[in-house]
Amino acid sequence: MSIEQRQQDLIAEFADIDDWMDRYGYIIDLGNALPPIDESKKTPSNLIEGCQSRVWLDAELDADGNVMFTADSDAIIVKGIISLLISVLNGHKPAEILDADLHFINDIGLGEHLSPTRSNGLLAMVKQMKMYAMAFKAKAEL
Repeated sequence: MSIEQRQQDLIAEFADIDDWMDRYGYIIDLGNALPPIDESKKTPSNLIEGCQSRVWLDAELDADGNVMFTADSDAIIVKGIISLLISVLNGHKPAEILDADLHFINDIGLGEHLSPTRSNGLLAMVKQMKMYAMAFKAKAEL
């Protein structure tokens, strides 16, 4: 499934949830369903700078050259937010990730319903995911 298709699916899922407390509940559920990151990946180098909460993000290339992200957070909402990002970007080529316009964030209203510190954290998560993609793309071009 393409990044755009996954975004459209998420937009449709959130359209069925009117109340923002219910949306937060859904985001928390997504975070709780996030596969755990290996404890060995919870290192200072995998912490995302700019997040108020602690968020660990790791990425690897699979055998087909697709980026596979794993993450965890000590905050349940933040874990749900990183889960949303992973659900959209996981399993795609680095170039696809770099070219992705992650419009679903605004389309589902997430950007306007986060505190300024969480919004900054969300931007930091997106930036770090794109940095991983950029590094993998540059390495492949060598």
